[in-house]
Amino acid sequence: MNGNSGDSEGLGQAGTPGSGNREPDAIYQNGKIVARVANPDVDLEAKEIRFDEILDSDHLVLAEECEFQKYRIMVQKIAFATKEDHRAGRVGRTLAGCTAEILGFIEQ
Repeated sequence: MNGNSGDSEGLGQAGTPGSGNREPDAIYQNGKIVARVANPDVDLEAKEIRFDEILDSDHLVLAEECEFQKYRIMVQKIAFATKEDHRAGRVGRTLAGCTAEILGFIEQ
């Protein structure tokens, strides 16, 4: 079960309680944006978030905890990584087929 039906409402509330004025498609470390995401799928039962892509991620330290929306996460799996993303506006490392473990919630 992927939890899409119940979680799509939570995704629409990104940037509200628990996440301050944060951008809904951004991953943060140390209070700074370090990457952008495409097509997040939050699965609370599995305690994970799957991303089609994590974009512009040169500054994302994969071995460290990060924050996405209201979640504290750790990226655990990456299917493919490249520095050769030729789409307009994309710079830096692109990670595809990513899974992040949900460690908890951001406390504010």
